[in-house]
Amino acid sequence: MFRITPIVKNILLINLGIFLVQSFFSIRLSEFFGLRVIFSDEFGFHQFLTYMWIHGDFSHIFGNMLMVLFLAPLLEMEWGAKRFLTFYLICGIGAGILYGAADALEKSSLKTDTEYYVQNPNPESFKIFILDHQSPRYNLARLGDFADDYYENESEPSLINQSIQIARDIEQDMMNVPMVGASGAVYGILMALFLLFPNRVIYLYFAIPVKLKYLVFGLGMYEIWSEMNRADGDNVAHFAHLGGMVIAFVVIKIWQKRL
Repeated sequence: MFRITPIVKNILLINLGIFLVQSFFSIRLSEFFGLRVIFSDEFGFHQFLTYMWIHGDFSHIFGNMLMVLFLAPLLEMEWGAKRFLTFYLICGIGAGILYGAADALEKSSLKTDTEYYVQNPNPESFKIFILDHQSPRYNLARLGDFADDYYENESEPSLINQSIQIARDIEQDMMNVPMVGASGAVYGILMALFLLFPNRVIYLYFAIPVKLKYLVFGLGMYEIWSEMNRADGDNVAHFAHLGGMVIAFVVIKIWQKRL
């Protein structure tokens, strides 16, 4: 019979409480507690822990907490409160570290590309830059129109300066986007269930029976595909989801060897 276990209940209450506080009082907690790229001026090591308790909007927290509610009690009943909480925190923090490492590599490339363009501004390099690094601040179609004007007047100082400012703006926008959410820990829970109860049947949307091994495998493949084929406007941290699964796999294998 389904029941809410103590640690799961506290995880739900803490996440919901934080979300309600930031919503009702319009406090942007992600600005300080969201995970920044490690060489950002806004980065702090506390963010590897705090990011997993902050959510961007209702759909974000609803999806994560729904999975915690229906899936996590299985693990807490199997392991007990202390081990489950330890596992949850390790997966969340570990996912943040793995995501942070990948994010740092990506943002390092952005910094390099920006500095190169600023030192060597020209229409062709500008077009490559805006295609490789897209920011929600700038509509790609409008940037394309600007690039066309730049091609026709490549020696115009105002266009050169404007292109440099655009490159700087894009760099600043992408450097200062914090990552938030419990998804790394949630995907860690999914991996644990995959390893411990692969043939357990759960009911999607309360009606569709599916074995956990098929559900988790499908979600993992989806995250890999989404990360490798990222669509315009997709700001989901797919690598953090995968990182949570990797951390969970390693932790459980270590624990199993110690038993």
